[in-house]
Amino acid sequence: MATKKFMFVNRKAPYGTVYALESLEVVLISAAFDQDVSLAFIDDGVYQITKGQDTTTIGQKNFSKAYKALGDYDISKLYVEKESLAERGLTQDDLMDLVWEDEDDDWAEKSSIIIVSREEMAAIMAEQEVTLSF
Repeated sequence: MATKKFMFVNRKAPYGTVYALESLEVVLISAAFDQDVSLAFIDDGVYQITKGQDTTTIGQKNFSKAYKALGDYDISKLYVEKESLAERGLTQDDLMDLVWEDEDDDWAEKSSIIIVSREEMAAIMAEQEVTLSF
């Protein structure tokens, strides 16, 4: 199977709907088939990768720790729209430390999170072969 550039666009909050969990599951499956996978976090989707998520009061399983496995699946491009962060009073410091290991740099851990402007996000999305929105 030829490698394709897949982008998964995450626009919904992590809990209250199935969108975030479904996206994460499809992302991991796609990566297992050696596709070039990236994620975009826009609008309330930025909440999916915030630190300190606590779901005890809503009675749902907290799946946020699964995002830490993305680097193990060679998913190293997590694009976060800076305007979406700002509109929600968040900064990069509010996001989880998600990393990947660069085998070409003696397995150095590098951040997977790439903060981009709305304009840059549009350009990145235009380069993708397949874009799925959740």
